[in-house]
Order: sequence, then structure tokens, then C-alpha cells
Amino acid sequence: MIDFSDQLVVVRGGGDLGSGVIWRLRRVGFPVVVLELERPLTVRRTVAFSSAVDQERIVIDGIEGIRVSSTEAALETTRTGAVPVLVSRDIPTFPEPMSILVDARLAKRALDTTINQAPFVVGLGPGFVAGGDCDAVIETMRGHRLGRVIWDGPAAPNTGVPGEIGGASGDRVLRANVDGAIDWMVDFGDIVQAGQVLGTIDDTPVPAKIDGTVRGLIQAGPVEIGLKIGDVDPRFDPNAIHQISDKALSIGGAVLEAVLVWLATES
Repeated sequence: MIDFSDQLVVVRGGGDLGSGVIWRLRRVGFPVVVLELERPLTVRRTVAFSSAVDQERIVIDGIEGIRVSSTEAALETTRTGAVPVLVSRDIPTFPEPMSILVDARLAKRALDTTINQAPFVVGLGPGFVAGGDCDAVIETMRGHRLGRVIWDGPAAPNTGVPGEIGGASGDRVLRANVDGAIDWMVDFGDIVQAGQVLGTIDDTPVPAKIDGTVRGLIQAGPVEIGLKIGDVDPRFDPNAIHQISDKALSIGGAVLEAVLVWLATES
């Protein structure tokens, strides 16, 4: 195996799509550190390294994520083959220089990642412009361009319409219809029916719009109106909640491609 141990990768955001990136890079030997919020907004928590924030550890398809409390501990954890998850809104200074920065927060707008923060910077989806605020952009919209590496210009603009899965698009996604605190009555893998109350935001019920399997539930706690809080999969496959999605793996493969192309040009 090619030795990538001296190429530190820092990924901002350990949600389900970011975890496809993290998994692909760690699988081939890159040391990867994940930066997350104290309360991640991840919905597909069963396949997200961000879940290590509150669970301390999570294993996704054979790769372990471990919450750490310092940059020193993060680097030490990478040497064990695991993925350290560090709570940090900003990019900290590591004892060893990072080579690659990936913004996987999927904010769909420009935040605070810039092209000069690492030798090679990758942005996922709308909000990034290759050649401007990053070196490469990865297309995240479902369709024939999903997973393409863009070296000049932006990804497709955000349409606000979720991609279709099993014949369902917007109806499979649950969004907060009021501000308040979400509390769930169901769990991952439960089979639910359209109209069934899945939880409440304070006293306001959150009903399912379609029949299917619960595959996404945001962590209980405060939410704001419009925030994505859940996902019902119409394919009725409970095993899928423990598998990285095709979309996440496609995006992860694209980031790996971009990184390898960059390394080839640098050598």
C-alpha cells in the first residue's frame, strides 16, 4: 500500500456525506481528523462519525471514530488507524502541518473556509468556487454529475429539493415546522406509516409524510423552523440505516480522486 501517513487530512463536518469522504480517505491510509460542533446537526447518525461527539465512539463499516479533546490526542489517534473527532468550530493549529482540508459541512453557502488554509482545499457542493475559495469542488447533487470533481467554477446551485430515493423526494425529509425542542417517539429502523406521529417539537407533532423506515433522526434538543430533522426511507430496508449511502461513497470517491490528482502533480 502507498504510504500516505505524512499527508494529514482535516475534515470540517462529520455528517453522513462527510463520513463517506472520511471513510474513503481513511480506508486507503490517509490520517484523518474530523472537526465537529458540540451538538452536531446530523440526521443519519448511525453512519456519521459526528456521532462520536455524544457517544464517545462509533464504528462505521469497520472504521472507528473516537472523540478526542486535543490536537495532540487527535494526531496520536490517527496513528492507531482510528478517526479522531475533535469539537472545534474553527481550524486549530496541529503539532504537525495539515496537507489537505475538506469542508464537508454542506452549508450550501460560503462560510469561512478559504483556499489558503491548507496546501490543498476541497469544498463539497454549493457555496464553493474552485479556483476561488478552494482548489476543487465536488458535485453533490444527485444526477449524472454527482461525484464529479470541478477544478474551475462552482457546483450546481442548491435547488432546495431533496434527491429522489425509492420514488420519494421532499416527502421523505422531515423539517421542523416550529422553533422548539424535538423529542422523538421512534428510533432508527422503525417501520412507520404516513400520518404517524414520530415525535414532537414542544407540543407540536411531527408526522411522517410517507410509509417507510426511519433512517434519520436529529439528536433530541433545540431546533429551528425549517431545519432538517429526520428522514424516512420508502425502500423498507432496515439494514440500510447502518450502511454508508451510495451518494456519500460517490462523493468520498471524488474527494479521493481530487486528492490523488493533486498529489501526483506535486510529486
